[in-house]
Amino acid sequence: MKKSMVALVACDSYDDGEVYGAVKRGLDLLGGLSRLVKPGEKIVLKPNVLIGAGPEKCVCTHPAVFRAVGRILIEAGAVVTCGDSPGFGGCRVNMRIAGLKRVADELGIPLADFSRGRVVTHKEALLNRRFVIASGVLDADGLVSLPKLKTHGLTRVTGAIKNQFGCVPGFSKGQHHARTPDPYDFATMLVDLNTLIKPRLYIMDAVMAMEGNGPRSGKPRKLGVLLVSTDPVAMDAVACKIIDLDPALVPTSEPGERSGLGTYHFENIEIAGDNVEKYICRDFDVVRKPPVPAAGGRFGRFIKNRTSPRPVIDEKLCTGCGTCVRHCPVIPKAVDWVGGDESRPPEHDYNRCIRCFCCQEMCPEGAISVKEPLLGKMFFS
Repeated sequence: MKKSMVALVACDSYDDGEVYGAVKRGLDLLGGLSRLVKPGEKIVLKPNVLIGAGPEKCVCTHPAVFRAVGRILIEAGAVVTCGDSPGFGGCRVNMRIAGLKRVADELGIPLADFSRGRVVTHKEALLNRRFVIASGVLDADGLVSLPKLKTHGLTRVTGAIKNQFGCVPGFSKGQHHARTPDPYDFATMLVDLNTLIKPRLYIMDAVMAMEGNGPRSGKPRKLGVLLVSTDPVAMDAVACKIIDLDPALVPTSEPGERSGLGTYHFENIEIAGDNVEKYICRDFDVVRKPPVPAAGGRFGRFIKNRTSPRPVIDEKLCTGCGTCVRHCPVIPKAVDWVGGDESRPPEHDYNRCIRCFCCQEMCPEGAISVKEPLLGKMFFS
């Protein structure tokens, strides 16, 4: 079996020259960009833009990484567009706040259409055979993905595979959460999305990562590396190695390998470039337990509500903005105003909650975190 290659390249800062050189080196280790992108091809560049936030927050792919990859693609003769479908609001305003729109304008890279989409059938899918995909992705010849390494309540990390969820426009993303409340089904859906879109290349920004209460409200943590690969499963596995997390705990790993998307077993991965052992961060703040499967039936929900991790609102931090209520994909809402009283923080109904953690992911104040009930700590620690 031919091993999947992941290039690991040291990058100590977001200095434009240093990042450009690191990306070039990573591509050279893979055999060069020319085997992946041809002159004249339309390539859409997909950064992680969960929500508009300054680069220092580590919520989005850093503008320096975006600039380097955009430059290299243009130099290779590609016709480049860019975009993402953020968790809230439009692409233009969120990319502007993240510092990405300014770079795109300087490089002459127009925004692709990520607000509208078309239905696509995926006959080879493991689970999800129907997707609405952003028109800007479908209109391109290929996609280059720029994930950001961050923690995530549902999938443990958000990396190469999960980055393509932003190719689903608008509130269609919430529909996928509602249809696949089990974390392993949701992860399989993400794998299906990747095997449908088939990105040409993945370049992960892990110069500064996010630990703790990610993917929006965690803490920046310097790792000092960029990862480059054509195998997103292997890339996420190497990212897991760097943060000392077993990739088997990431629910996209097994279906990713089963689908033929890639491999997460290190005996089948070649790490080229710098020595990964030098960059392992053993105290990285990430959950080192497998996600809890969805529970069926009244008794199953009773047990899950008392043992499985759940989103909890800190009333001292909550400003009552209602972002969590708007982003809950469940009908009736699993987090809502009690009696319509918006003068107090919303409350969760855990009997309705599917543990998608959309509320925690989108909270602008970091007022929602994932907590494990006492019984869960007693019986599953």
